[in-house]
Amino acid sequence: MNRRLRARVLAVAGYLPARTVTNDELAERVDTSDAWIRERTGIRERRIAAPGELTSDLAAEAGRRALERAGRHPSDVDLVLVATSTPDNTFPATATAVQRKLGIGQGAAFDLQAVCAGFVYALATADSLIRSGLARCALVIGAETFSRILDWRDRSTCVLFGDGAGALLLAAEEQTGTILDRGVLAARLLADGRHYEELYVDGGPSSTGTVGHLRMNGREVFRHAVGALAGSAREVLEAVGLSPVDLDLFVPHQANLRIIDAVAKRLGLDERQVMVTVDRHANTSAASIPLALDQAVADGRLEPGMLVLLSAIGGGFAWGSVLLRW
Repeated sequence: MNRRLRARVLAVAGYLPARTVTNDELAERVDTSDAWIRERTGIRERRIAAPGELTSDLAAEAGRRALERAGRHPSDVDLVLVATSTPDNTFPATATAVQRKLGIGQGAAFDLQAVCAGFVYALATADSLIRSGLARCALVIGAETFSRILDWRDRSTCVLFGDGAGALLLAAEEQTGTILDRGVLAARLLADGRHYEELYVDGGPSSTGTVGHLRMNGREVFRHAVGALAGSAREVLEAVGLSPVDLDLFVPHQANLRIIDAVAKRLGLDERQVMVTVDRHANTSAASIPLALDQAVADGRLEPGMLVLLSAIGGGFAWGSVLLRW
């Protein structure tokens, strides 16, 4: 039997800002209603970071909780990878701020930007670094303060997003090399820059010298998202000889309940196989999948040994899937 080095999940944890903003509160700011938002998105509330609360603060707290749950010390970590589109500063990497706040004094630390697909991209990257021997213990975090880049006058976008962070702690472990192994089993990452202007922020250091606001062609995003997510999900399962029927839990990016339902239908999944948190968190971009994983553990829906599929799509468009055994 061929032994293989795997990136095994030791723990997951999430962190949400204290302030909850309901649909009714948003209806006092823009021309919308709770019924309008729920019908089109499934969202009923979201969390918003407090003034002065940075993306690195959210990320560090999620990372701290993951370390505590795994019974590991910051000195065990030799890679901090933060997926975010809302960094504290243009540079240095938010991951270095997290490294400092957690007292992780060695190893690599960098950010990865693939918008809402960021966590899937980051997890696949960490897996590759672990399998290559460049890292042994990785803290992979998705963290966002999207409230800072929203146009709060635009009801088509400001109702969709929220703030939060989630973290996975991974460690290298030699296993049997079969699909029964624990940890990351396969990944598939894709992008198509022809859709660059369908979901973007209209500012940046090199273009306007400003932060800018999020802009989105919702109809086009929806149309592409369903096919892309279902396609990458099937591809990553087929890579290891499995199909959707083998899944214990599907954890998609939490952008819109209609998208989640449409993808699940294409894959032939029933609602018991699909994790949904968009109603409570809204779209937290790169943080949505780890936050959903944390909630799945808390709800008792995710237990050791289960086969889990993570799929996400974000601006660019960039998308992908990661298959792992919990």
